[in-house]
Amino acid sequence: MLILAVGQRPPGWVSTACSDYLGRFGRRLKVELKEVAPARRGGAQRTAALAQEDARLMAALPGSAFPVLLDPRGQMFDSERLAQALSGWLAQGGPLALVIGGADGFGPAMRERARASWSLSPLTLPHMLARVVVLEQLYRAFSLLHNLPYHREH
Repeated sequence: MLILAVGQRPPGWVSTACSDYLGRFGRRLKVELKEVAPARRGGAQRTAALAQEDARLMAALPGSAFPVLLDPRGQMFDSERLAQALSGWLAQGGPLALVIGGADGFGPAMRERARASWSLSPLTLPHMLARVVVLEQLYRAFSLLHNLPYHREH
């Protein structure tokens, strides 16, 4: 599984949290976090920046990938439904790629390439925090699928 994010090198607290969750998967699921550089932004260059970031994301995706966009317009899940969705996404055959866009989201090329979209929350989250939330929720879904003692129902 690939988590592909537009962004710069994360601050220490993000790297620490991401490393913690990546380590929890162990040998059971290989999860890689990969970054692509954001486009430079100026006043009227939003469309060009989105196209440039889309091109970088597309180049970093394996050809047979099943891309799922992290997008505020995407589908929201509770923990159990996310586990079901994750199981379905992983069963699609190609490598699963969860894609976190840049400051302005995604352009038309990535939206067209996407096979699904997932909204973490109706709240706007900083991109670095979104990385940590994605990894935690993936691990929670993974633990539900494999009956690991992490998720507690309330």
